[in-house]
Amino acid sequence: MSIPAPLAEIVDDFAAVDGQNKLQLLLEFSRELPPLPAELEEAAMEPVPECQSPLFLSVDSSDRDRVRLHFSAPAEAPTTRGFASILHQGLDGLSAQQILDVPDDFYSSLGLADAVSPLRLRGMSAMLARIKRHLRT
Repeated sequence: MSIPAPLAEIVDDFAAVDGQNKLQLLLEFSRELPPLPAELEEAAMEPVPECQSPLFLSVDSSDRDRVRLHFSAPAEAPTTRGFASILHQGLDGLSAQQILDVPDDFYSSLGLADAVSPLRLRGMSAMLARIKRHLRT
């Protein structure tokens, strides 16, 4: 198992800050979550009920060498949006195998356990697990 370069860079960014600055960085990521493409509707996406806020994801693995990920979360859910944005920026466009090789608990390397509730961290874990499930089918 390994962390691909784009995701490793994000982990390094979080390692470089501490305390409340980690939350600020997470909020920055929440603002960077791209909007859904025009052809994709939230109704056609998979809900992730483990997240404390509504989150929907879409995994397009028709090209196994370049998996496309899309997330939808409301603006009033910055933690959830931040997690989705981390996964988007760290994994979108990678191969299916690169994503499958990401450790299931990579998010613990972000150092957010002291700043974010375990329930919220479980939401990020659930997002990654659902992405991997799609890639295994």
